[in-house]
Amino acid sequence: MTTPRDEYAIDTLVRLDALLGVLSDASLHKEVPHVHPAYRAMIEASPFAVLATTGPGGLDASPRGDPPGFVQLQDDKTLLLPERRGNNRADSLRNIVADPRVALLFLIPGVGETLRVNGRARISVAPDLLARFVVNGQPPKCVVVVDVETVFFQCARAIQRSRLWDAVPPGTSRPVPTPGAILASITHGAFDGAAYDKELPTRQQATLY
Repeated sequence: MTTPRDEYAIDTLVRLDALLGVLSDASLHKEVPHVHPAYRAMIEASPFAVLATTGPGGLDASPRGDPPGFVQLQDDKTLLLPERRGNNRADSLRNIVADPRVALLFLIPGVGETLRVNGRARISVAPDLLARFVVNGQPPKCVVVVDVETVFFQCARAIQRSRLWDAVPPGTSRPVPTPGAILASITHGAFDGAAYDKELPTRQQATLY
């Protein structure tokens, strides 16, 4: 007997596109295949990232943190992530050995936007790489080298809904470019970044739910 289809299930891309509507221009312009200088500023300001991996046991998302700038850029297509001492579960590393696909989500205290990086990773114990991340005389166990495929910022709505940074003192200066400035820079001025930033707070508040 055929199981009736759930009329409320969003189980095809056609249904999903009909639910979500038209993709915004900003969503298209913000994605680039390298670490743009504006995105480099976000990585250098971030003390915390979530590393997502996949392997034979399934998916994994693992936190990574150190002082801001703990993830370094070898060039605009390569990120270096130190693997510090831990409990040796090494779920992320085990997954990378089996499947190199990774994603990173960078958070910056006081900033609503987050940064997403997708790519492929490998694990290295090259002495010159380990030496870049020595803290208190201790090098990391290894370095995760990420070959970047796509980079883009995520809008602030999730942070706004969660009120994640409410404890940050009022008036704290923004250490990275605004979303509009990033879009204007990436598009070499083709995108009206000033207008985007001006309209953004009202638009985000109006579309939180």
